Amino acid sequence: MSSQYAVSMRVPEVNAVDDVEASFVAGEPDALRRAYDAQGTLIYTLCRRSLGAEVAKDITQEIFASGWFARRQYDPSRGSLGGWLVGIARNKIIDQLRAQNRRPQLVNGETSVGTALLSPVEVDALADRLLLADAMARLPARSRRMIELAFFEELTHLEIAERCRLPLGTVKSDIRRGLARMRRQLERAS
Repeated sequence: MSSQYAVSMRVPEVNAVDDVEASFVAGEPDALRRAYDAQGTLIYTLCRRSLGAEVAKDITQEIFASGWFARRQYDPSRGSLGGWLVGIARNKIIDQLRAQNRRPQLVNGETSVGTALLSPVEVDALADRLLLADAMARLPARSRRMIELAFFEELTHLEIAERCRLPLGTVKSDIRRGLARMRRQLERAS
């Protein structure tokens, strides 16, 4: 009975994401707010880490506005809304970095060319890390813990089983299913 409950608890989460994407494409009245609620933290974090806190809020708003006006170009079957918005964010961030580098800034009373916080390559790497962290966060707690122990703490499956007091087969299954789920999410994001 508890496994039926766990399955029914996961289904609304998946449907909620699909509902957000569908309502976004359809241009429903609350779709932009729902998209921001679902993906705003991811996009803002990417902007803040790439450009700094002063600029991040404005660029985040620009990204969601651009996404909203271009929503008919978004195809949910080709990727997730978060991944599509990250693509828009990468372009906006790179444009902002280029603009910052061209703008003279006053440093110690003298004019100098500003230095970008991140290069475009670093922005891409950061976006990839944030998408990976988001995929990890969406995993069920036990699968996420098994993957963390295997990849971050470099424990063997047997060591994980002993530490967590779980059968070895359960550990292997949790890791395999968790990695497969992450892969699907990351493929949808790219």
